[in-house]
Amino acid sequence: MRGGLDVITPRRPECSVPFVEVSITELDLACLPETGAVFDQLLALHPEQIVIDLADCRHIDAAAIGLLLDVHRRMIRAGGVLSVRNPNPRIIRILQTARLDHILPVRTDASPAPAVPTAPPTVVAAGAGTASAGDAPLPDAVPRATAYGRATVTVRT
Repeated sequence: MRGGLDVITPRRPECSVPFVEVSITELDLACLPETGAVFDQLLALHPEQIVIDLADCRHIDAAAIGLLLDVHRRMIRAGGVLSVRNPNPRIIRILQTARLDHILPVRTDASPAPAVPTAPPTVVAAGAGTASAGDAPLPDAVPRATAYGRATVTVRT
């Protein structure tokens, strides 16, 4: 107790998934509600690290940049890290123009890979095993990869 006030340090919620990889093929205003719902469900798992693979993504817009900043802010508050991997040269220029490359780690295949567990990812075909945006994952549920619209979510534990 200090000066009559208790100093409480926030504790990081128990991590139920250490690493989540999200492979996105389109990241724009049209798919933002679906993609945002995916990130909401992933953040409920309290991952230590989320990597967004943009290797197959051809375009992002201002709304997508806003979503990335929101997810980054929420990850930082939870003690986690959000990074972007393999954006094409056009997307790199967009990230640089928005100065997002100063906020988020941006990696390419030439960059050292983040330390992650080596368990192979499981991918569920589009339409199979999908959950509605309102479904909250159960704390004891085993996470899995699912295709949501144009984003493929791969969870590695």
